[in-house]
Order: sequence, then structure tokens, then C-alpha cells
Amino acid sequence: MEVDLAGREPITSQSMRRMLMVAAVLVFTIGAPLVLVPGETNALFSWTVNPPLTAAFLGAGYWAAFLLELHCSRQRQWSRARVAVPSVLTFTALTLLVTLIHIDKFHFGSEFSLYTQTITWVWLVVYLLVPVVMGYLLVAQARLPGIDSPARIPIPSVVRALLIGQATVMLPLGVALLVAPTNVAPRVWPWVLSALTGRAIGAWVVALGIIAAHAVWEGDLIRISGAMRAAAAFGVLQLVALARYAGADHPVTGEPVLAWGDARIWAYTAFVLSVAVAGLWALRAERTINQSAATA
Repeated sequence: MEVDLAGREPITSQSMRRMLMVAAVLVFTIGAPLVLVPGETNALFSWTVNPPLTAAFLGAGYWAAFLLELHCSRQRQWSRARVAVPSVLTFTALTLLVTLIHIDKFHFGSEFSLYTQTITWVWLVVYLLVPVVMGYLLVAQARLPGIDSPARIPIPSVVRALLIGQATVMLPLGVALLVAPTNVAPRVWPWVLSALTGRAIGAWVVALGIIAAHAVWEGDLIRISGAMRAAAAFGVLQLVALARYAGADHPVTGEPVLAWGDARIWAYTAFVLSVAVAGLWALRAERTINQSAATA
């Protein structure tokens, strides 16, 4: 019986913690070429991502997920780990669907190097297995006995308001990008997306919306610590990507990737900044509380 006897709270099963650790390693590895060399996806990734700014966006998601999953894999109490699971399960299932819809765009062909073909097959296997395993473990986890303790440290009101706003925007936007990327993206997204990249970004946007909504539902600063680390990292990495490609041209069309006179880019920048602010504000509040407890 896996129960925290001190608080009678459900604990995170060893299997779930191991799964989250494995997932952390996978997303860090997948995200590395997207963050470090986003212009080389033709050789170093499972599918060619253009423009490189899109690759950098996806890489920011993967590395933010690394922080979320790593933190949650180390939490013994289930209430402090579970914020990662619904979003990871949803994202992997949606990404599998996107992969199958656009399977012809992936680097399985003989025209690609053995390395590129290998990482493409690994991509497919990962997204076939992870949602199944994670779903099974979540069902098993839900059967463990115990009752959550009441929330003890409320989320700061500013952070809560930002999270509600982010969830309200991201969930419908992500679904729209998944369903009709070529119709929705030109209206709302600040740079050009294909059907594949629109859906890939849509999967991330839905996952991020789930994290924001889940954090509000938890209502406890300590329980959402991993999510706030991920939010801070995601927002900062996206701002870095914007600065990196502020004056870049599209490698295929030769047109500027970003039109800084377009209101969409400023709305996007403000939104990304709000994600970073929510994460950093929450982490600062958590640090202040921990310091006060240590000196009490």
C-alpha cells in the first residue's frame, strides 16, 4: 500500500516517478537540436521545421517540459507531482495523431542519412508508447489510497489571474490550430505555419493551456511548483527565440519571418511575456515563503 503515513496523502508510485524521469530525458533530448541548432532540422530532427523560429518555439516547449517532468519525478506526494501528468498524456497523444496525419513529411526515406532515419523511427516509437504507458500508470495511480490535505499556500492573485487568462486563450486556440491550421494560423499567428507545424504548435498550446488550468484547479503554490518552473523557462526561451530571429528571412520564401508592424507579433510577445511573468512571480513567492519558514 503506497500511502504517505504521516499525512495520509497518496504518494506518487515508483512507476510513475520513473516514467516522469524517462519522459524528462526524452524531451530534453528531442528539444536539444531545436533549441541549439534550429536551422538544421533537415539532418538533425525527425522532420524539417521551417522557419527556424518555429523549431525554436517547439524546442522551448520541450525544454520547459523537461523542467516540469524532472521536478515532478522527484515529488513523493502525488499532489505535488500530478500537475505534469494530464498535460504530458494529452500532448503525447495529440503529437502521435499529428505524426500519423503528416507521416509523409517525416524523415523515413532512404534519401536521409541513417542517423536521421533512426531518430525518426525513435520519434514514432516514443509517441506510440508514452501515451499508452502514461495512461496505464495514471489509472493505477488513481487507485492508490489516501486523501489530499487541504491547500496550504494560495497562489498569488496576480499569478492566478494570469493563469486563468492564459488557459482561456490557449485551450481554444490550440484546438483550432489542430483542427484547421491553414485557416486559423494566418489569422492569429505572427509568422507563417504549414499544416504540420500549425498542428505541432497546436498540440503544445493545448498542453500549456491544460497546465495553466490545472494549476488554477490545484490552488496551491507548492503543488504547482514544477509547472511554474516550466512556465518561466518557456516564456524566457520564447523571448530569446524572438530576439534571435527578429530580423531573419524565411529560408524557403526569402521573406522576413516577422513583420514588426503587425499587431499579431506584439500580441504574441505580450502573451509570452505574461507566461514568463506568471512563472517567475510564482517562483519568487515560493522562495520568499521557504525563506520565511527557514528563519522562523
